[in-house]
Amino acid sequence: MPKPDIHPMWFNNVPVFCDGKTIAYVSSTKQKLTVDVWLVNHPFYSDSQTIIDSEGRVERFMKKYGLKTNEN
Repeated sequence: MPKPDIHPMWFNNVPVFCDGKTIAYVSSTKQKLTVDVWLVNHPFYSDSQTIIDSEGRVERFMKKYGLKTNEN
């Protein structure tokens, strides 16, 4: 016999917000969900993905193993 009153309250049709706009409705244990990133504004899916090498790791690796970069 399962223990009574151990499960959280379940809500249907909970709005999911991103940038103040409702993007979807789901079921959840919370009455409102807020996300920072979703399919439309994610860099991978919006083709705005860039690789940042701020510490020169690629150049150090290439120099260490004597490899030529595409720029050379």
